[in-house]
Amino acid sequence: MPFVTRDPSGALSGVLRDDPGGAEFLEPHHPELQAFMATIAPSAEAFDRLDADFVRVLEDVIEALMARNVIAVTDLPENAQAKLFARKRFRERRQQHALSLFRESGLGDVI
Repeated sequence: MPFVTRDPSGALSGVLRDDPGGAEFLEPHHPELQAFMATIAPSAEAFDRLDADFVRVLEDVIEALMARNVIAVTDLPENAQAKLFARKRFRERRQQHALSLFRESGLGDVI
């Protein structure tokens, strides 16, 4: 493994675990295979970004449920409470140190 298939122009078109017959073997670190895999497989950084975005969604859902009194923060395990509070404090501190490019107009400042 890995075995590859090619299109009529000779470019890689697929990667297989086993040779079904007629597939070409390439070493896992072959540059052509690595370039092909980079085009079809998301990078670890992209996956990490998706995870971070999803965590933020979960935080928003938890906050919405608490605001509607569907759940209370005390319904969550202590470890989860600690993590939620730590992230909330971090975001608040980060927001306090954020650069403000516009001064308040007193008109609701909706942009």
